[in-house]
Amino acid sequence: MNRRPVIVAIEEDADGDDVRVTITLDWEGRRHYGTAVGSAERSHRPRVAAEAALEAVERVGGNLQAELMAVATAEIGEARVALAQVRLGEDGEVLVGTALLADADPSLAAVRAVMAALNRRLGRVL
Repeated sequence: MNRRPVIVAIEEDADGDDVRVTITLDWEGRRHYGTAVGSAERSHRPRVAAEAALEAVERVGGNLQAELMAVATAEIGEARVALAQVRLGEDGEVLVGTALLADADPSLAAVRAVMAALNRRLGRVL
């Protein structure tokens, strides 16, 4: 059994100027969904996907309190990466996660970065 939630699916549904992103996570054999709506512009989609991922994680954790502070992509040396900054809990601990873009869709990389930021802490709260 996985000790951390697993990304099962990312669905993007564009409608005019908006996009709805739904993230599906698997945790202990159960599916948990997070949804966010935002600008359909390509440059905004990673943030919308990251917000949906955070909502899905909150549904897994029940009492988990987290806030997405920032999502960005950057080139570091020869690598392109997605970065996510998340504030966790009442004490406001700031966590940062990264994920390689490589051939990944920027939305998927943003979701992976959110999960990377939270994964080590999730073991304590789940």
